[in-house]
Amino acid sequence: MSEIKYYSEEGLQKLKDELHQLIVVERPAASAAIAEARDKGDLSENAEYDAAKEAQGHLEARISKLQDLVANARLLDESKIDTSKVLLLSIITIRNTKTNQTQVYTIVPESEANLKQGKISVTSPFASAFLGHKVGDVVDVVVPAGKMTFELTKIER
Repeated sequence: MSEIKYYSEEGLQKLKDELHQLIVVERPAASAAIAEARDKGDLSENAEYDAAKEAQGHLEARISKLQDLVANARLLDESKIDTSKVLLLSIITIRNTKTNQTQVYTIVPESEANLKQGKISVTSPFASAFLGHKVGDVVDVVVPAGKMTFELTKIER
């Protein structure tokens, strides 16, 4: 049995879109590549056929994995998220107490993490250090470079 994972509406739609693309576009293309390679003659010495079959195997494995993820996905109701403390899907503003630099991050499910977009995984040590904290709390975060201290200045969502 697969593990239930939680997604934002955007994250779940992204999974569904990828699955649709693989089934509707990629799967027929893989079948066509196999048919074309098969038409080229002796299958026992046909590297193109072997490569097409291997690519189809990888594609089918990815489709199966995505189907499993979508089947076990649960949508988070963002309207019911408590903004008094840091939770999954919270948008937090933090201030480094040493440098006074302010940063904004969104705490997202692991599959939606993207540091360039300011989305950090709820399972990351950085995000998990803030979970449950309220505005005004001072939080120590252990990072590879050592310990950093942040003040939680704002929680949104």
